[in-house]
Amino acid sequence: MRKVGCFGVILALVAVVALFLVVQGWGGAGPAARTLTVQVAQGSSLAAAATELEKAGAIRSASRFRLYTRIFGSGDPIKAGEYRIPAQASPSDILKLMQGGKVVQRLVAVPEGYPSVLVHDALMKADGLTGTVPVPAEGSILPDSYAFERGDTRAKVVAQMQSALTAYLAKAWAARKPGIAVATPEQAIILASIVEKETGKPSERRMVAAVYGNRLRVGMPLQADPTVIYPITKGRPLGRRILRSELQAKNGYNTYASPGLPLGPIANPGRASIDAVLDPAQTQALYFVADGTGGHVFADTLDQHNANVRKWYAIRKARGEM
Repeated sequence: MRKVGCFGVILALVAVVALFLVVQGWGGAGPAARTLTVQVAQGSSLAAAATELEKAGAIRSASRFRLYTRIFGSGDPIKAGEYRIPAQASPSDILKLMQGGKVVQRLVAVPEGYPSVLVHDALMKADGLTGTVPVPAEGSILPDSYAFERGDTRAKVVAQMQSALTAYLAKAWAARKPGIAVATPEQAIILASIVEKETGKPSERRMVAAVYGNRLRVGMPLQADPTVIYPITKGRPLGRRILRSELQAKNGYNTYASPGLPLGPIANPGRASIDAVLDPAQTQALYFVADGTGGHVFADTLDQHNANVRKWYAIRKARGEM
């Protein structure tokens, strides 16, 4: 009887130890010494995902992971995508990660005023995207940060960027103020792209939009330097001063040589510049020039403007720029 009792105690201890090891194997620290990235393909089964996890070193055994999942898991399906597995993540935590679909979020950032050639550069450099795309139409992209998953196509991301602009422009155009200088949403984007390139100060956008709107109404040339540069570089930095011959060139974009709007946008304007064109400041100003602080000073008359230009030249001479 004593031997039977001892044997029972031993069995109980073995069972306790075995249960402890199983629980530790499920909820305890995993084998990964550092953060790992694992890709779960679309349509992958739990077995396929477990195999990838074992190959990456995130779990010790694919078969044991499947067994523990049947015993302890919730039964929810796993989701495809790219997962970042933290160092020493337990099998339990890994399963929750995949069932929750907490995939790695990658971003393509499009700053306000980015020309489409630079949007294209950013897309082609984005690690994880697939396929190629042509340079998007200028002014067709809404500047923002766009999330994607590894394996997404560049065409898909461009479509998201363009759909975002279409949706925002439709809403903004519907709320436009009466009497603005542009007659169509397309013209609004063209003018907004000029506003975007002419000032980096958010507080000035509505004033700059108003000046250009006033010029359009009276038939004055817009005389916007960025429109002169655009056909030369397609939006990339010029890297030098504009030549006199370039100021005289007639190419559909030079707003010194021809009145009215250029043929198309010269960049991808952000929301604030679009809003400024559709709700410009109330002003009679027709001119503006840099004020030496990163902003501009505005004028209603040419005499006022010429005085402001002389002040600007004096500032530049004092800085040794002239």
